[in-house]
Amino acid sequence: MSDSLSASQHRTQRLYDRLFQYSTQFFAFLVLALLAGIIGSLIHGAMPSIKAFGFGFVFTADWDPVTEKFGALIPIYGTLVTSLIALLIAIPVSFGIAMFLTELAPAWLRRPLGIAVELLAGIPSIIYGMWGLFIFAPFFSQNVQPWLNTHAAGIPLIGPLLQGPPMGIGMLTAGIILSIMVIPFISSVMRDVFEVVPPMFKESAYGLGATTWEVMRGVVLPYTKTGVIGGIMLGLGRALGETMAVTFVIGNAHNFNISLFMPGNSIASSLANEFTEAVGDLYTSALIELGLILFVITFIVLSLSKLLLLQLSKSEGKHS
Repeated sequence: MSDSLSASQHRTQRLYDRLFQYSTQFFAFLVLALLAGIIGSLIHGAMPSIKAFGFGFVFTADWDPVTEKFGALIPIYGTLVTSLIALLIAIPVSFGIAMFLTELAPAWLRRPLGIAVELLAGIPSIIYGMWGLFIFAPFFSQNVQPWLNTHAAGIPLIGPLLQGPPMGIGMLTAGIILSIMVIPFISSVMRDVFEVVPPMFKESAYGLGATTWEVMRGVVLPYTKTGVIGGIMLGLGRALGETMAVTFVIGNAHNFNISLFMPGNSIASSLANEFTEAVGDLYTSALIELGLILFVITFIVLSLSKLLLLQLSKSEGKHS
């Protein structure tokens, strides 16, 4: 009796195990199917624009719905520039926040401050956009931009980027708002990966006389570089695809300007502003092709991050 019961339980367990295996396979292939469906629908929708403009669409700055001449150069430029500005600001700030929370903050402050940082990630992007347009942009135009116009003019390379009329809105403002939005994501990931470093490693470094900065640079960062880069890529992906906050403050102008004070455009803001107003198949197709280009840019960024991690792993193996 017990042998038959054991055999029945064994068959039941194998059935459940096989059902679990097939379920996980189904979910994994479902994600791949959804990804393939999205890519296919984007390519199908963008095909009229691809046939009309070819690869020249990527390198053309024209955007005229009346004459149906479209180009993606300005939105691509705006997307990359605002995302770069956001990362240049967000990475050091996020690192400082994560370092303070894990190494320097008193115990009673770590949890409430960490929760406050994480809550920033839950604020809707439209709130950031409204705050940027009605609060930050006027302050920026009245206090910061005039000072930069006066004092940054003589700086080589940087000076021309920080010259222009103090309007408040523009690519620099959009980049700053984006940095505020991605700081909670990057700092939360950095804090979590910093906390998994074995205390023995840090205590050994402190025992040898290392300072807090030396411990972070020589012990924590090498141990957590994969997680740190993953957090940065998460923030970059958030910045590349942000729509509403950027739409409020970037200016939404299809003009190429080297000055970061001037209004510009991004792929996401172009789609948000113009998709409902698109008249004609070619206009709609051009906007869909912008979405396809944004998809490709994100894919390239993620691929480069993977290659960077592989290169770091190889170099670490050589050093060891």
